[in-house]
Amino acid sequence: MCGIVGYVGPRDSQAILLSGLARLEYRGYDSAGIAVIDGEGDLEMRKRAGKLQVLRDDLTAHPMTDGTTGIGHTRWATHGGPTDANAHPHLADDDKLAVIHNGIIENFAELKDELLADGFTFRSETDTEVAAVLLGREYAASHDLVAAFRTVAARLEGAFTLLAMHQDQPGLVVGARRNSPLVIGLGEGENFLGSDVAAFVEHTRNALAIGQDQIVAITPQGVEVTDFDGHTVEVEPFEVVWDASAAEKGGWSSFMAKEVSEEPEAVANTIRGRLSDGAVTIPELDGLDDLFLGISRVIVVACGTAAYAGMVGKYALEQWTRVPVDVELAHEFRYRDPVIGPDTLVVSISQSGETMDTLMAVKYAREQGAKTLSICNTQGATIPRESDAIVYTHAGPEVAVASTKAFVAQITALYLLALHVGRVRSVLSHEDSAQAVRELEAIPAKIARVLETEQEHIEQFAGWMADTNSVLFLGRHVGYPIALEGALKLKEISYIHAEGFAAGELKHGPIALIEPGQAVFVIVPSPRGAAELQKKVVSNIQEIRARGARVIAVAEEGDVSVLPFADEVLRIPLAAPLFEPLLAVVPLHIFAMGLATAKGLDVDQPRNLAKSVTVE
Repeated sequence: MCGIVGYVGPRDSQAILLSGLARLEYRGYDSAGIAVIDGEGDLEMRKRAGKLQVLRDDLTAHPMTDGTTGIGHTRWATHGGPTDANAHPHLADDDKLAVIHNGIIENFAELKDELLADGFTFRSETDTEVAAVLLGREYAASHDLVAAFRTVAARLEGAFTLLAMHQDQPGLVVGARRNSPLVIGLGEGENFLGSDVAAFVEHTRNALAIGQDQIVAITPQGVEVTDFDGHTVEVEPFEVVWDASAAEKGGWSSFMAKEVSEEPEAVANTIRGRLSDGAVTIPELDGLDDLFLGISRVIVVACGTAAYAGMVGKYALEQWTRVPVDVELAHEFRYRDPVIGPDTLVVSISQSGETMDTLMAVKYAREQGAKTLSICNTQGATIPRESDAIVYTHAGPEVAVASTKAFVAQITALYLLALHVGRVRSVLSHEDSAQAVRELEAIPAKIARVLETEQEHIEQFAGWMADTNSVLFLGRHVGYPIALEGALKLKEISYIHAEGFAAGELKHGPIALIEPGQAVFVIVPSPRGAAELQKKVVSNIQEIRARGARVIAVAEEGDVSVLPFADEVLRIPLAAPLFEPLLAVVPLHIFAMGLATAKGLDVDQPRNLAKSVTVE
């Protein structure tokens, strides 16, 4: 959740830190702060509760001296409320040491008692200040920041990324990570640290991924990475495949508006280079045929929107591989003692690759002997490195907290995986594979058509519905997870009650919610590929319309069966039933964004939410 930036080099660190923190605002936060070692060798710090602009205004009113070593942080409150005192950085060792932290230190209370017994005092309610004071004590004994860091990191329990600097050692920033993201940016005569490559992509696209339980020391001259025992370790280099402009609004009213417009591109980029002669071949999965031949079961673990992508993917995986698939919420998975083993493939889905619940599910699966595969949008992330295999989506940076283009990219990646495994297992005929590939290749243009023909209409009636306080979503088969996604998106950014149901479940209880004027979105299957299912959904529409509901149908072009019963019809292009979710979700994303905008809400940074949930 929190944003972290570190810098050493010849330039003004304040500008670099503030720019990096601005690029990390999407992660969700409630306070911000920076610390620099100025030209006189003194450590200066400034932090403020509220948005980054509050800190900027404070620095404008009360400037700090420029320096070339610095760390910066945006905090999402866990221990202690969002106050100036609880904001990061935290100081220790007579205010000569500054520390920032992402994650939760689970044993902070016993460490704090130990420090209080030694006569140390505290100025905040945070677990982070405990780590800072502990580090200050160790540094005072050794006068070696890296060695002190190693000692402290070994004593901490929980999830953490820590960055620290000391005014006695200018030109040095030290970081440590456990179960929380940290990446290195490599420059010429300068180096960077960040919780995300967005922190430094403006300055360099050359990066290194730090592994679990490792410590990094950056200076202008170089980078050294060791484990917690002090042994030098090799780190994996990678190039960031997007530039800084990709994470900018570029004239759009919001990042979410920009990212919805990029949904066709997200699908196109995810399939690029993976389709050939009517078949799917995923280069990242070369050499893994034995893994796929040896599985008898697939479990998809994910949270929120990613879990709904997994529910859509379940239909494709089972149809094209004939392997049974379960979809589970990652935060429930390991606590129920699931029955898994070497013939189980656990597929994790995470846009950031740092979702803590999903990461811990992956680790548990590996401990139980299962094979693991990650679907992820972020290079250098933790979950892919913890997995046996990886299929990257190529949606580009997604800045808005509520996921849109990453969702369609995740579904696309799951379809590619299903087609790849179906070919490897000789389940899918070449003809069926070729037909699926043709459908998939046509999706980007079809999504673009939805945006072109329906967006203005949807935004208009979303504006009319700005005072609505409850919306229901219904779907069957692959339309059911799309109904769940539509409801989640509306909840996330408009703060109104929204709920998704399997349409057939309606008569088993939820129909009691229907009253005159109740808005209900219905995902209508194609009458061509799923005629019987389509008839059932039309019957569901008649049931709720008879009770006074206002029906908004999402139906394919040419489907006239819904016209007598729907108040609004949102059209999507023709597609085979399995591929309709990639089209049907687009109007729901537009609607949620349009209604939230009409209410005057911030669609990019909804209250209480963070883009990357790095705590359990």
